[in-house]
Amino acid sequence: MDTELLKTFLEVQRTRHFGKAAENLYLTQSAVSFRIRQLEQLLGVNLFVRYRNNIQLTAAGERLLPHAQTMLSALHLARQDVALSLQQARQISLAAPTSIWDAFLQPIFLAVQQQKPELFWRTDTLNRELITRHLLEHQIDLAVVFDPPKTDDISVEKLADVTLLAVSSPVIDNANASASQPYCYIDWGSHFDIQHARHGYEQAPIILRSSSAQLAVNWLLTTSGYAYLPRTMITEHLKTGRLVAHHDAPQITLALYAAHLSDNQFNQELQSVVAGLKQQVAEVFQS
Repeated sequence: MDTELLKTFLEVQRTRHFGKAAENLYLTQSAVSFRIRQLEQLLGVNLFVRYRNNIQLTAAGERLLPHAQTMLSALHLARQDVALSLQQARQISLAAPTSIWDAFLQPIFLAVQQQKPELFWRTDTLNRELITRHLLEHQIDLAVVFDPPKTDDISVEKLADVTLLAVSSPVIDNANASASQPYCYIDWGSHFDIQHARHGYEQAPIILRSSSAQLAVNWLLTTSGYAYLPRTMITEHLKTGRLVAHHDAPQITLALYAAHLSDNQFNQELQSVVAGLKQQVAEVFQS
């Protein structure tokens, strides 16, 4: 049986609302309804009684509930068991958005990994929506993000404040940097979106949108345009004059966080990894 059908069933049962279940699962409401129909057809029973603003389990749904919970719990335990090596070493899975990996996380991660040779690692590039979902489903252990998940099930610890500068090719006039010049919009998350809109950058002609900070740097080095990038990423380009910082444009500061599931049974190891990340982040952003 497709476990996604069972996950959808449990979410609808928990929220008693197809729309809320769809939002929590990052699906459309029609997709949630289709999954429930699939499960009902597979079992040959109706699982929900649908009244206006009131969704209740049928008797068959009530009987399915403990079985669905047991099956997903067993799958979760199986995933944990197969993650252990023959020496019972722990594999830590770390995820972050592409922009964060590109801008500064790669060398920080490598430094932490070298400090902890006893651990096995897996790294992933995920968008902010998938990060929350994968944390809650125990598919990843740790995430580095600008937009931490807002749920009591996830512990969040601030790593640093990251300053983003408006930078451009040298040919662009500073006075007009944010008014009429070609602009590369980088996906730095919702907190960036808020500050970005507050400064009126929705008026700028956005000719390139990207989740990759490195792509934005390469674009600036080969064409006339500007973008918001972290100071640490473009220090050498600023020194050589290949990029120019626009001091008249407002800087945008974002808080960087580490997030992990609060009830993770390997919390002690995760806390050690977070401490290592914090140390390395401090060295990078204070240098």
